[in-house]
Amino acid sequence: MSDQITDVATEEMPSDKVADLVEYIVCGLVQDEESVSLDVTDGTDGALIEVSCAADDAGRIIGRRGRTIKAIRTLARALGSRVGTAVEVEVLG
Repeated sequence: MSDQITDVATEEMPSDKVADLVEYIVCGLVQDEESVSLDVTDGTDGALIEVSCAADDAGRIIGRRGRTIKAIRTLARALGSRVGTAVEVEVLG
């Protein structure tokens, strides 16, 4: 019986795969990887991934005219649709 409870508790949500991708990309862009944290909120209509980072690194994640964050959102949505969930990515800086 305890094995069933453990299996349910360790079951990975589809949004976790997307969050892993976003974290991998963001950590490759920033100077201070230790300050990067992701907060994933799963809702009925999809998942919200909020990226927190050092203030100096927020500009690196957003990019010129928002091009970098737009590319990150495109990749996250593509993977999200593949695993069956809608995804939004926000940078909190």
